[in-house]
Amino acid sequence: MTLTDFTKLRYGMFVHYGLFSRLARGEWTMNREQIPPPEIDETAKDFHPDRFNADEICGLAVAGGMKYIVFTTMHHEGFRLYDTKWTDFNSFHVCGRDLTAEIVQSARKHGLKTGLYHSLNNWHDRPDAVDALENPADYEVFLRNTFARLAELVEKFNPIDILWYDGWWPFNRDGWQAEKMNAAMRAIQPHLLFNGRNGLPGDFGTPEQHLTAPNPWRPWEACLTLNDHWGFHAGDSNWKSPLNVVKMLLTAASGRGNILLNIGPRGDGSIPEESVKIIRTVGQWLREGGEEAVADCAPLPFSPILPRPGDRGDWDHQGTFTASGNRLFLTMAYWPGPVYTLTGLKTHVRRITVKNVGDLNFRQEGERVVVQLPGSLGKKFCPVLNFECDAPPVIYRTGGMRVPKVEHPRYDPVLPDIQY
Repeated sequence: MTLTDFTKLRYGMFVHYGLFSRLARGEWTMNREQIPPPEIDETAKDFHPDRFNADEICGLAVAGGMKYIVFTTMHHEGFRLYDTKWTDFNSFHVCGRDLTAEIVQSARKHGLKTGLYHSLNNWHDRPDAVDALENPADYEVFLRNTFARLAELVEKFNPIDILWYDGWWPFNRDGWQAEKMNAAMRAIQPHLLFNGRNGLPGDFGTPEQHLTAPNPWRPWEACLTLNDHWGFHAGDSNWKSPLNVVKMLLTAASGRGNILLNIGPRGDGSIPEESVKIIRTVGQWLREGGEEAVADCAPLPFSPILPRPGDRGDWDHQGTFTASGNRLFLTMAYWPGPVYTLTGLKTHVRRITVKNVGDLNFRQEGERVVVQLPGSLGKKFCPVLNFECDAPPVIYRTGGMRVPKVEHPRYDPVLPDIQY
């Protein structure tokens, strides 16, 4: 997969699964509760992923409209989810299953691009990162072990598309010997893409729990949880709604970025029902027009203060605009009733359609477009209106009832606190 291919994926599934899942208190349980390695070893004896089904996970990703998957091969606690020669602290030794192999094989079968997450930090093995920080001799052993672990992973699962580093505490790029690390992995798989979490910028940015595109722009992927934890937490029911996820996808798409949306299977490997429902609902939206609304988006910037060259977008009280070429998409988050009115459109509309519904009746009077909405559309989740225009769409409106003929602020006379 090339970096250009990566920027077009738009939507992927992150899977946080590990020994922490059995504890059901989140992925940082070992650290937050200072559980010593011998006690974690005892916990590992009760790791039984009987309901972990790679085909079910990858099938859900496909049903959700996702194009790739990133799987946690080893989180910070050091428990490997694959067969390894370096330690018995792994799923194959404990329960006879190479879960990473199962995911990689299923991802290939389902046509998903594949990324493997691997923590550089390791709270279990000794010397650990604290030892390495305090003692030069331990540092050498720690780094040697880290490189050996990564090399084994990349050799064992060949080919994959992305090596997703994490847990880079406590070292910077020099401490991790990051350039040497990437070169060693690319010597095994020359096509690999890297994220930026070994101290180097990587091939793409990974904003976590926010949707801020890099400035200046470069390929990016926002990684986000469906509730408030990456790993399964039995007490966390703060689920994002399908509408939340749609809005996140539209925001990322407008910034030409990807969303990597996380699921955290339970200790037995089963997927929380809420995750399944949310992902399937968004997948249906993508199939019914959403995929066009988030693919190949062109920016729709606007300044709320003084108009700037290049401004051509706006906010709307019924939903979110995206654009591609001569097409303007409105993802309708809030049903307005039988009529939708778009104002300030400076391009001529040739046709308005909704996927699986057909053409909509409309009339355009200058910059005002009045669209007739069939009642059946109000029963759909976030229907997408596709405005086919005679040129790249431009919208210009202000806080007044008409656009002033003199220089004016668009919405706010000074830098606002509002996020439009």
